[in-house]
Amino acid sequence: MELDSPSLERASSRVEPGVPAEARAERPADAGRVLDRTKLLAARLKAAGSQPYLASALYSLTVVPSYGVPSMGVDRHWRCYVNPAFVDATPVFELAAVWVHEVAHLLRDHHGRAGLLAPELRHDHHRINIAQDCEINDDISALPSNALRPSMFDLPDGRMFEQYLPGIPPSRHQPECGSGAHGHRMPWEVSDAARVSPVEAAAIRRQTANEMRAHAKARGRIPAGWRRWADEILEPTVDWRRALTGAVREAASWASGAVDYTYQRPSRRGSAVPRVVFPSLRRPMPRVAVVVDTSGSMGDGELRAVLGEVAGVLRTVGIGRNRVTVLSCDADVHAVRRANTVGDVVLEGGGGTDMRVGIEQAMRTQERPHIIIVLTDGYTPWPESRPGNVRVIAGVVGEGADPPPSWIETVTIPLDQVSAGQH
Repeated sequence: MELDSPSLERASSRVEPGVPAEARAERPADAGRVLDRTKLLAARLKAAGSQPYLASALYSLTVVPSYGVPSMGVDRHWRCYVNPAFVDATPVFELAAVWVHEVAHLLRDHHGRAGLLAPELRHDHHRINIAQDCEINDDISALPSNALRPSMFDLPDGRMFEQYLPGIPPSRHQPECGSGAHGHRMPWEVSDAARVSPVEAAAIRRQTANEMRAHAKARGRIPAGWRRWADEILEPTVDWRRALTGAVREAASWASGAVDYTYQRPSRRGSAVPRVVFPSLRRPMPRVAVVVDTSGSMGDGELRAVLGEVAGVLRTVGIGRNRVTVLSCDADVHAVRRANTVGDVVLEGGGGTDMRVGIEQAMRTQERPHIIIVLTDGYTPWPESRPGNVRVIAGVVGEGADPPPSWIETVTIPLDQVSAGQH
């Protein structure tokens, strides 16, 4: 968490015992003080006292003094890096709020969720960090006035960072909460301090969620963001991005396992039999057709957002864009083209809805696909049976429509999460 503080430039010749060697090497000659652990831990005690349901998580953090971190930051192993000069310059009540802020990144699994973003978004960890701070800070009242909040970007409170991200412009703000937030390892993060394993982290999250629910029943005072988070932990819904990635990955593995014979590369066994050419076995690279529902019930912004997610999923699975064909379809097929980027896709249509014609057209393309992905709101008739030996995956945007046939692998895409996919 980045906070301005002139005290970060205070000079001191004392060396803090226990500071990692790499942190000491990176420390400016005129910066730093001995870490005031009494003040820092008093702030943690205050944070745990004001929000007792966070106590288990707060006390799971390992404190690591660091002159490289601007203020406080966390890595994905639940180490909390603290600049001693920042502790000196910050009142205890604000330090308590920063403790809550940093542990929130870990409890909400921000680094894990950041890894699910489209590749073109993942590299900009400053924008991701800003969006994550907006998700957290609207539930924390004691933070300093310059802490990042949704209102600074004309965004509403109460949303997830994936929803905030498209509305975050390039900014002069440079928050740095560490790999525990945005997933990028920072130079001041070390590897020899105590760590919390992923299994232990999952247990901490569940314990914290149970304590929140118990606290809400007894006192009824839980910030809305934390209440929503606890409900998701205790009654989880399937993340559609993970489900879609898993479905495409499994279908791609299935397709690439369908070996066939080819004479383009003769078998090496043929050398043992003169004048006889033996075929070799080949493992095909999957081809994908994406049928996009462009009927009047589907919004253009929603379509492009979901299409951007699918493009990211295909890249993650390793299917190159030269293997992907996109078809725009309502009651008829309006555009068929090989798509290099989402911007190349022509979304034409706006009439009725019949995804059967899109699937049939995909099967008639020159290079028959191994996988067909259909993006639709679900209000469409479907083929009566699987089209040949082809896997069909339906990404159904929104709820209310009748489910596709059982032979279609279906992933439900909630409307309120669509905006997180494309910027």
